[in-house]
Amino acid sequence: MSEVSEDRAWTPENVQQLQELAREKVPASLISLRLRRDQADVHAKASQLGLTLAAE
Repeated sequence: MSEVSEDRAWTPENVQQLQELAREKVPASLISLRLRRDQADVHAKASQLGLTLAAE
């Protein structure tokens, strides 16, 4: 069973990781795995922060 959660609040550490991974051009699918979050959640937060995620 997957440990992905889309209901967890984003911590400042999670946001920082997302920003760093996006800057490094890591695809959303890998960011999702690394942060244990749904890809839709990763895309939504990236959009909220004005981040562009790398193409798969």
